[in-house]
Amino acid sequence: MKRYHFIAIGGAVMHNLALALVKKGEYVTGSDDEIYEPSRARLQQADILPEKMGWFQEKIHAGLDGILLGMHARIDNPELLKAQELGLPVYSFPEFIYNQSQSKKRVVIAGSHGKTTITSMILHVLKDQGMAMDYLVGAQIEGFDLMVQLSDAPVMIIEGDEYLTSPIDRTPKFFHYRHDLLLVSGIAWDHFNVFPDFEEYVAQFSQLMDRTPEDGELIYCSADPLVDSVAKKTLSKGQKIPYGAHPARIVEGKTALITPDGALPISVFGDHNLQNLQGAMLVCEALGLSRSQFYASISSFKGASKRQEVLASHPTGTLFRDFAHAPSKLKATVEAVKKQFPSRRLIAVQELHTYSSLNKAFLPNYAQSMDAADTALIYLNPHAVALKKLELMSEEMLREGFQRKDLLLFTDSTALSEFLLAQDYAGTNLLLMSSGNYDNMDLQPLKEKFNSYAP
Repeated sequence: MKRYHFIAIGGAVMHNLALALVKKGEYVTGSDDEIYEPSRARLQQADILPEKMGWFQEKIHAGLDGILLGMHARIDNPELLKAQELGLPVYSFPEFIYNQSQSKKRVVIAGSHGKTTITSMILHVLKDQGMAMDYLVGAQIEGFDLMVQLSDAPVMIIEGDEYLTSPIDRTPKFFHYRHDLLLVSGIAWDHFNVFPDFEEYVAQFSQLMDRTPEDGELIYCSADPLVDSVAKKTLSKGQKIPYGAHPARIVEGKTALITPDGALPISVFGDHNLQNLQGAMLVCEALGLSRSQFYASISSFKGASKRQEVLASHPTGTLFRDFAHAPSKLKATVEAVKKQFPSRRLIAVQELHTYSSLNKAFLPNYAQSMDAADTALIYLNPHAVALKKLELMSEEMLREGFQRKDLLLFTDSTALSEFLLAQDYAGTNLLLMSSGNYDNMDLQPLKEKFNSYAP
């Protein structure tokens, strides 16, 4: 039994990693200054919830095999300082994942958008086909208890993002996994607070591709012009496999793949998801599955959490929730819903929640991203803006940035809720997009309104 201590155990991935280690039979302790649900309940159920919130140097001792350092911790964290003083191994979670998977084939799914969906598709298919694998994915997905699994499986599927590794390591997480197979889904400027320069942001993906080993594989979305350009210039001598969208057709609001054996209905839709699916299929093929096996399993894939998630529906209208927040994700999601249901009115609501989206210098990147919506709304929480020490943007500023003169701005979630509840949803879809929660806006009345249209 190994003994590990987590500094900032309450994070989404960190608490899942802690639970995975407990499941593996290791001894785990942890600290944090705040832990919210569902992390709190899950840690408590596993009997590893800290008794008190805060940082305690006495928890750090020479008997520990390692320290897991979360991004939430500061560089002057007292537990971190004590661990460094004792010379204990300090791992960020990507470094620890590599440490635990050195003997495995490591498949890394990267990209500014689509990586959670692609990773979820791969995991769904591999599980359905009975293939043993470990994994790290950035969302809770259907059929999997945890976001992390560590076992003796020969393969590990890793969702690798470009955000900073830890308070003491300011390089992107995805460098640490040392991939054998890399998929890059798309490159679109994100994390403006970390990569304020677009060229610097693109350079991270270029360096990642360059690290593909000679006996490795680079699977990349050639439908994304930037990915295509970077992939063609990579210094890697590994095998390069481009992909685009899987052939499909839409009939009465339903998408079906065009396969050698005929049409195959699927639950996800949109050009971006057809690209995601094609990429996932190529990864599964590289791991030894046939296309027929992939098709047999992908048909039951319902989608990743909060990605085109259906909250309520009636015969002529659907209430969707989606995680989209970056410009490329927003544009792809709005266009996908409108293309899937062209005869329905589309009301699209975007909460600007991240540092990038709330920064007026980044705003021009949202130009025309909501053009496909019939009615476009923006929600800004003044408190969130103040916490990030940014300027609250006006309706006129947002209209200019989005290049949409009829854009509506809401800064109060009650007023937003009242507006949405006053709408007629016959022949209408409502798309709620955010990485936040609209200041805890209650969605139940909206669900009930949609359900009221059902016969």
